[in-house]
Amino acid sequence: MTSTTLPGLLPGAEPFSADGGRIGVLLSHGFTGSPASMTPWGRQLASLGHTVRVPRLPGHGTTWQECNTTRWEQWYAEVDAALTDLRSRCDHVVVAGLSMGGCLALRLAEQRPDDVDAVVVVNPVVNLARFDLKLLPVLKWLVRSLPGIGNDIKKPGQDEVGYTRTPLKALASQLVMWKDVRSNLDKVTQPLLIFKSDEDHVLDATSVDLIRAGVSSQVVDLVALPESYHVATIDNDDQLIFDRTAAFIAEHVGTPDD
Repeated sequence: MTSTTLPGLLPGAEPFSADGGRIGVLLSHGFTGSPASMTPWGRQLASLGHTVRVPRLPGHGTTWQECNTTRWEQWYAEVDAALTDLRSRCDHVVVAGLSMGGCLALRLAEQRPDDVDAVVVVNPVVNLARFDLKLLPVLKWLVRSLPGIGNDIKKPGQDEVGYTRTPLKALASQLVMWKDVRSNLDKVTQPLLIFKSDEDHVLDATSVDLIRAGVSSQVVDLVALPESYHVATIDNDDQLIFDRTAAFIAEHVGTPDD
């Protein structure tokens, strides 16, 4: 197992990788977050024998100013490259993500159906029913950032190593990706596991509703997270996520011993 430290990275924001068996799992963090929110999940999956990759999305884990110079195509290119790496090593690959990472995972399933065997998303975002987002195309040129949305976590002492500010040009780019993913949800045919927090101070319910109504998957499992906020992967329900994910992979993809 490796966590690679790079100059300029915030402590804890390093990408994570572990080489294991013939089932690969790609885990993507969310917007303004970092691999810190996914690495415990990755370590748990690696301990079961899976090959795991937790990439750091461009512009994340450094400064919000740098994030503001990046766009969704760059974030997607990072997870796309990680998927290609896993496919070169593994017989099967599961893609998973938190929040915007869930959107990226869904896009991988849409665009590369032959390379993705199952999808797992935690509080995924493909839409927000907020009027102020309609102002972003203009606002992003007037204001560089707004107060951040990070560390929406119920469990004390947890830190996703994210930003205290939300970079608006990057956020506006994310909205373009949401539209792209929403318009192609019917291309998602893989078994899909959705985790949704009962209380989330970042997202509303529209994303999960749109995903469930839009995908073509024959298997769509929804699991409630009663004791976690948005960053549920490092919150009180983290072990529930870990255990249900492992069982879902075993049922629909296989085990490392297969």
